[in-house]
Amino acid sequence: MCTTASASSRAPAARHAVLPVVLESVRVRLDVPTRRDTAAIVAGCQDPDVARWTTVPMPYGPEHARSFVDALVGPGWASDREYTWAIRRAGSSLLEGVIGYRTERRDVGFWLAPSARGLGLMHDALELVVTWAFEQGAPDVAWECYEGNLASAAVARAAGFAFTGSGPAANPGRDGGPTPAWHARRRADGAPASDLSWPTASFAHSV
Repeated sequence: MCTTASASSRAPAARHAVLPVVLESVRVRLDVPTRRDTAAIVAGCQDPDVARWTTVPMPYGPEHARSFVDALVGPGWASDREYTWAIRRAGSSLLEGVIGYRTERRDVGFWLAPSARGLGLMHDALELVVTWAFEQGAPDVAWECYEGNLASAAVARAAGFAFTGSGPAANPGRDGGPTPAWHARRRADGAPASDLSWPTASFAHSV
């Protein structure tokens, strides 16, 4: 789960009364993860790609999922610091991924379980969250991934994010050290955030 911004970029305080919120499309429902999702969160975080491209603890057990729900999800919504949603297929109660939006840097981050990939769920989830952030007054939304995460880059491109350059990740690697990352941004006014091209290496069929 990614460009710096001042605290003034946070959602207006007047919106706090409506938080947390549920976001929905035809294919996906986003709501708040709870302790009932512990087993699904643990299962998703066993995936090698989730472990490789995020900073979830390794090994990941039920205690980590409970801490995630209790210490990050709830307090994040309450403080307007970080809004975290469970990704569920429409009509299902099963958590199959997580997506979050952090107000300080106005950035998004996400992961999806292998069983839910390739179905457009993450595309819908990202579009819902970005649109919601714009509705709260955010002038833009940032994204980053560690270099080599082709799946995440593909999702960001498809969602209209403009590549803004390569550089150290705002979110350090699991060891706390600097990690090379791709950065992109999408503006609320629809104007391109950059005239840079996405690097060839960010495409699945790069040579």
